[in-house]
Amino acid sequence: MSNENLLKLAREALQLSYSPYSQFRVGAALLTSSGKVFTGCNIENSSFSLTICAERTALFKAVSEGENSFSKILIVSDADDFISPCGACRQVLSDLAGDIEIILTNSRGEMQYKKISDLLPFAFGRADLITKRK
Repeated sequence: MSNENLLKLAREALQLSYSPYSQFRVGAALLTSSGKVFTGCNIENSSFSLTICAERTALFKAVSEGENSFSKILIVSDADDFISPCGACRQVLSDLAGDIEIILTNSRGEMQYKKISDLLPFAFGRADLITKRK
């Protein structure tokens, strides 16, 4: 699937954002290795720590449907500047999706390409837990 198609799907997901507190809408489109796309939007809660980001919404939807191999995720917002996944999303993406490509976009549709390892160097993950047990 082309990045332009992923951008279109992420923008559609952006329209479903529930962000009455921050007014900061985010949409994401996650491409699995098998070619399926799962979208997500941010969903806020008055208890801000219970808010879920678009990236985790898309990833959790995919995992709950049996997917466990991912190619890339594209993230979009209304912001003029590129937005990047928050720390929680970086950790979850690293754990569940590995070193996938992260496509950051801005409101003009420009794209930047990163790997999760660029955004979360020296990530702590499953291998660290196994090593610690020995």
